[in-house]
Amino acid sequence: MLRHRVIPMVLLDGYSVVKTIKFDVRRNLGNPITVARIYNTRDVDELILLDIDAAKEQRRIDLVTVEDITRECFMPLTVGGGLRTCEDIAEALAHGADKVAINTIFLEDPSVARESARVFGSQCIVVSLDVTCDSDGRYILHSHSGGRVRRSFDEAIALCNECEVGEILVNSVDRDGVMTGYDIALIDYAARRTSIPIIAAGGAGKPEDCAMIVKAGASAAAAASMFHFTSITPRTCRDAMRDAGIPVR
Repeated sequence: MLRHRVIPMVLLDGYSVVKTIKFDVRRNLGNPITVARIYNTRDVDELILLDIDAAKEQRRIDLVTVEDITRECFMPLTVGGGLRTCEDIAEALAHGADKVAINTIFLEDPSVARESARVFGSQCIVVSLDVTCDSDGRYILHSHSGGRVRRSFDEAIALCNECEVGEILVNSVDRDGVMTGYDIALIDYAARRTSIPIIAAGGAGKPEDCAMIVKAGASAAAAASMFHFTSITPRTCRDAMRDAGIPVR
């Protein structure tokens, strides 16, 4: 039986933890190792660590920070930010990451995802897709690098299927940081176009939101603001999912 997960997301601007609102306004939250230690005490299912400036600044996530976190914290870790080649992915895995998340390079050259899934195993490769909804109800992709995305959301999902990646992180830019609930329609739309497990992100504000998004088709509920700025914990969210009849870890 598939057991669903609750996954805290930690966003970096290089070396500090930040939290964005709609990928724009930022609030600095301090040292990533300190934040990871807190999550380590809360028995989280997994942790996602993303450097949101790495691609734009043409660098990769700091692997020393990744290694420091994995030495002290004992939860599966997904790492992303500026990883552009199979060699970059190999180094991230060698420094302690269990999985990697790729965004910009996937949109530019999906063959990197295809080759990485073949070399390292599909379970190691997470494709991160950042999505807004325009006034006509169409889903529009965005790149971490800030460049123009020429692929549609549907094309990107089809490429994920073709490349046989392990998971898709679908992040609603419109809901990012506002804590008004996930974009249920977005996740339902994505889930109907792939059998690849989907991690939903963007908008979680209360434990019941996690249960609702899993019922919409997500395999896992990711959140940041809810855990940074409220007393809600991943365990509270798992309890809400369990109460809704959803199997959890």
